[in-house]
Amino acid sequence: MKPFLIQQLERYAERLAELDFLLSREDIMADMGQFMKLSREHADVAAVASRYARYQQRSADLREARQMQAELPESDEMHAMAGEEITSAEHELTELAAELQRMLLPKDPQDARPAYLEIRAGTGGDESALFAGDLLRMYTRYAQAQGWKTELLSESPSELGGYKEVVLRVEGDNVYGALKFESGGHRVQRVPATETQGRIHTSACTVAVLAEPDEAEAIKINPSDLRIDTYRASGAGGQHINKTDSAVRITHLPTGIVAECQDGRSQHSNKAQALKVLTARIQEKDRAERAAKDAALRKGLIGSGDRSDRIRTYNFPQGRCTDHRINLTLYKLPFIMEGDLKDVIDALQAARQAEQLAELEIGGVA
Repeated sequence: MKPFLIQQLERYAERLAELDFLLSREDIMADMGQFMKLSREHADVAAVASRYARYQQRSADLREARQMQAELPESDEMHAMAGEEITSAEHELTELAAELQRMLLPKDPQDARPAYLEIRAGTGGDESALFAGDLLRMYTRYAQAQGWKTELLSESPSELGGYKEVVLRVEGDNVYGALKFESGGHRVQRVPATETQGRIHTSACTVAVLAEPDEAEAIKINPSDLRIDTYRASGAGGQHINKTDSAVRITHLPTGIVAECQDGRSQHSNKAQALKVLTARIQEKDRAERAAKDAALRKGLIGSGDRSDRIRTYNFPQGRCTDHRINLTLYKLPFIMEGDLKDVIDALQAARQAEQLAELEIGGVA
């Protein structure tokens, strides 16, 4: 393992001893907020420290086995046993080193949050709207496979099918962490259902994935900065929803950001949900502005998540899905469109981890 990683791991061992001492102090135990904060840190640090302790133990085992093997003749039975121990220790050390590297990578506190998934039709007219519907189905199927819960918050159906715009809330384990790299431009190449001469068309949709804000950490919005409009919901909502002006549109006047919700039966619930979406969009705007500043200094492999970035192409004639950020091409498009996104998402997360490890190494050398 590289020296800078060993230095990082030694700090974890030292920090664990500090936390053990702090958590034993009466003044800390009397402050429940401070005690819980340190307890959470202790759990994270202890997980790393325990794996590092195992790494150190296996490293010592390897040294002893090599020394034993060097001192014994090949005919000795213990020489062969030492060889087996060397092979076992080397294998486990390789796995432990990879695991520890992943554990050292900085964690995005938003990864565990639920997410809002927004899909908007772009260039391509009716075909783009149809593709937006296909993307919604793809992500919904993927969410179902993960055991996640989905909720359709708002929709703007197209006359020929699909959606001009649709917003989905997704809740479950590590939702934002899995979906956050889906933000950007999605391009489709296929013969549209509206095409009579069999020509291949290129259309596009944009996807935005926003972490649902933690209420305790969400930005505070001045009510006087909001304009709230109600209107009659459109689309398949049942008789009740079509007879009342229950749909809500909230506009944040300083930024012009708009959020709508028409899924709930009551105006009150739609207003609360629209306000959450609005808050997420405002926070995402702040994040995107910070990311743009960072990108001026360093362009990450995964990109900024800007909606103008063309991130992926779905080529139906070739059955091909290509993610342009990591040069990943998979010839399993029918399965991907049915929600089999595991290979794509795993590759994106691995690429990001490689970026983080490189950044960690630079920081360790600096």
